[in-house]
Amino acid sequence: MSDRRDAPRTGDVIDGRGARVYGWEWNEFGGTRGRSRLPWFGIFLVVFGGLLLLRQVYPSLETAGSLLFLAAGLAFLVSWLVNRGMGSLYLGAIITALAAPDLLAAAGVVEGSGVGTLCLGVAFLFIALVRAASGAGWGWQAILGAILFAIGGSSLVVPGFNDLVWPIILVALGAILLLRASSVRL
Repeated sequence: MSDRRDAPRTGDVIDGRGARVYGWEWNEFGGTRGRSRLPWFGIFLVVFGGLLLLRQVYPSLETAGSLLFLAAGLAFLVSWLVNRGMGSLYLGAIITALAAPDLLAAAGVVEGSGVGTLCLGVAFLFIALVRAASGAGWGWQAILGAILFAIGGSSLVVPGFNDLVWPIILVALGAILLLRASSVRL
């Protein structure tokens, strides 16, 4: 046996014909296998600190709550970039989309009714694009994203649009579905 205590050792326990062999293994990787080794707290601190510095350049970004949510969303997106976990993609895209309207309004880019819906539509369209690029197809995310994008965009362009046109569209779609169902029964 070696006197070096830090030398890696590997082996198995074999029990047969009265002989027993033991083995040990040391490795550099702690924790459970399969767990992400991504330093979450470090990523969050870097992103949040960067956003606070950005706030110094753009003083209109005073909403620390939105910066906090944006930092969390961006941290999840960084995790998705590193680990390719779909849960991180969904959380990152949705949390970032929820934080974006306040920050866009504070920066003077855009504000008004429909910005949040538009941002969520962009998030789901981004998720659908990632799915399609990975060969998993567009999925329901593309449909939901397109609907949210259309609703949010239309209410930004024409402020009273949602009050009248979307309910009419929904009634028309419902009537089409009812007519199709009744024609099948005849």
